[in-house]
Amino acid sequence: MRSREYGPDLTPPWKKQRPAPEVPAGPDLVVEEVTTGFCGAVIRCEKTAEGPTVTLEDRFGKHRVFPMTPRGFLLEGKVVTLVRPSAASARPQGPRRTASGSLAVPGARARVARAGRIYVEGRHDAELVERVWGDDLRIEGVVVEYLEGVDDLPAIVGSFSPGPDARLGVLVDHLVPGSKESRIAASVTDANVLIVGHPYIDIWEAVKPASVGIPAWPSVPRGQDWKTGVCRALGWPENTGAAWQRILASVHSYKDLEPALLGRVEELIDFVTAPAD
Repeated sequence: MRSREYGPDLTPPWKKQRPAPEVPAGPDLVVEEVTTGFCGAVIRCEKTAEGPTVTLEDRFGKHRVFPMTPRGFLLEGKVVTLVRPSAASARPQGPRRTASGSLAVPGARARVARAGRIYVEGRHDAELVERVWGDDLRIEGVVVEYLEGVDDLPAIVGSFSPGPDARLGVLVDHLVPGSKESRIAASVTDANVLIVGHPYIDIWEAVKPASVGIPAWPSVPRGQDWKTGVCRALGWPENTGAAWQRILASVHSYKDLEPALLGRVEELIDFVTAPAD
């Protein structure tokens, strides 16, 4: 009787794992690492003694390095194997991110505006929020309006008539303990209102100095208009409108903003869009 020859792999065909598609890890490719759930955009690929690695950056600017193991990542919910990109595949692949770091939704239409709103202190604040979170806000149907200061915030909240289906989020400049702003914010106790703030004197400071091309935001003596003082210290023309346009033009994504602002805006969006209890 003729003996049967077997190959080295005795795994039945139905138990064999299909190889995952190989995807070049090009810049800005957004993937999720399967074991940790860390989701981020590809920053770079490197060769190491242990094998190739990929560095991912999440929407908050946190970096993590992962080995490029077979079937190690999810792309749009499907398992893939990342490989080092060739020069020809250097262009970004897969889903793109919005300026806020969220996954872009191709062809998505703006949602009908919610009753809930986000209020910010001034026009510059509103323009910065729109520049970075505009795509997200339109998909969620959240309108951002600006206030001329927060001195009348309790009355403004009262006239808004917030409720479970019409939540109000407020972003306040220079919300630090003991400040006038903190005392005003504390006077609003409605459960359907969330007031958060950042520590900066003005929203200008929430833009990273390196993005603007300066070493640091200058210190302005008390009693002097802060924005005018900044222009003087930096040698810019004392035209705060033109200065702001210069600063705003330097903001291309969440990477150009300080984390203390990023977290607060994300918190407000989550609050306003949360389903009513």
